[in-house]
Amino acid sequence: MPNQNKPTPPLEEITPHILRYWKARQTDKKIVENLRNHYDTSCYGLGITKFKEIHNEMGLLRTRKQNHSIESIHEAMVELRQAYPNAGAREMVILLFHEKEMNVSRNLVISYCAAYEADLRRRFWAAGVNDILAVDQHNKWLRFGLALHTGVEPFSGRIMWIRVWNSNRNPQLILTYYLNTIEKLGYIPMVTQSDPGTENYGIANAHTMLRQMYDPALQGTLQHCWMRTKKNVKPEITWSQLWHQFTPGFETLLDEGVENGWYDSDNTLQVMIFRWVFIPWLQCELDRYQDHVNNTLKRPDRNKVLPHGVPNLIYESAEDFGALDFKVTVKQDAIDHVRNIYVKPDHPVFDLVPKPLNDLIQDCYDDLGRPPVTRQSTWTIYLDLYHSIQHSAQISVIVDSLTDATDSDEEPLPLLESQKDLFFHGDTDSAYYMGGIHGGHGLNASDHRRLDELAELDEPGADLLPTALIIEEEGLVITGFSDEEDNDETYVW
Repeated sequence: MPNQNKPTPPLEEITPHILRYWKARQTDKKIVENLRNHYDTSCYGLGITKFKEIHNEMGLLRTRKQNHSIESIHEAMVELRQAYPNAGAREMVILLFHEKEMNVSRNLVISYCAAYEADLRRRFWAAGVNDILAVDQHNKWLRFGLALHTGVEPFSGRIMWIRVWNSNRNPQLILTYYLNTIEKLGYIPMVTQSDPGTENYGIANAHTMLRQMYDPALQGTLQHCWMRTKKNVKPEITWSQLWHQFTPGFETLLDEGVENGWYDSDNTLQVMIFRWVFIPWLQCELDRYQDHVNNTLKRPDRNKVLPHGVPNLIYESAEDFGALDFKVTVKQDAIDHVRNIYVKPDHPVFDLVPKPLNDLIQDCYDDLGRPPVTRQSTWTIYLDLYHSIQHSAQISVIVDSLTDATDSDEEPLPLLESQKDLFFHGDTDSAYYMGGIHGGHGLNASDHRRLDELAELDEPGADLLPTALIIEEEGLVITGFSDEEDNDETYVW
């Protein structure tokens, strides 16, 4: 017995790692293997039997221990179905796990659906983790006054951010999404990528400045790719999945206010109260959606040559999946430097609503007893606030002052001058590479040797290496993407 006579590792050291691997839905065996990377194996030991005792005591129960029935999951399924009306059985299993902490089998969900609910392929190319960060905006909720924006790491499929605000066209606002993300990480990718548009000039400028600070050889070359003739594929896939899995239930809720005459996007006061109530709540819901997507194993696909695994694990441990990580470490003072150049913290675009009105809404909300904002309470709170504010003596003066603060987007930011574009392979409709490795030329012989070495390593995670053929050309790695449900419609773009 390899663990005989060895004490269990200190729980305070391994608990955070247990929670991380549990959230990624790894098996007990896989978690025990991975935990060995986080304690001294010469002093401590941990077997599967002891690990089961530990995670049961932590309240982390497997499917058999939770022993759910179609009746016990009914309430949770009804609530989740309101938010995700198009989710398939596999997606519902994941949602139950991440949002309700329920471990259930797919067969149980299928049985539930039979009892109670009787009635993309596209390709993307990247050389490894942190080769590219692709960003994009989404405008389908502009009719409600809501604007979405995302950043995606294509190789791992990790969503870096999904933000909702009252705008997605201001370059300072969009830049803060990027800066806040790299500030938490402490590193940046090789290149950023987006569709053409002045709203992306802030990211293009700041990222180029940061890359050139740490690599003077990049001076004179923009470290941002403009997807002029090719689609910005990975964010489009993210939006497609969001629209299929997340949006329908929330859009039904938003439409309820419009159809009942409670909300008119041409009424300035209603728009401001709507923003105050709905945007913070929707952001919390989007954060939860991002979390479960990033911790969900994609379904195996024989047409897919990306590493098969959980996006967060691929992103955080690229070598465990036979891949390279090209992150560039940056210091906080460098991030602060570009932030000071391009971002004005007192710009009105960063205000959820103008301050005088925000103070009034907050006072009225306090008078209501600060009720929690939930799916069931959003419109009630909105209407209560609207009626309270209408009777305020201050409201006429405040509303008159709003007209000057309602459009804070039209402030162009010039692109860095004298910067040439990165080298680009894509002269045809076939394979193309748009990353930043070796000035846009892609992997070289040294990189390929390192990949060969990783493939030969017998280390935790090796069983999750991609089994499909990796298609390689000179300076090119082709990666594909698919996240189709077994019985869902396939969209070919």
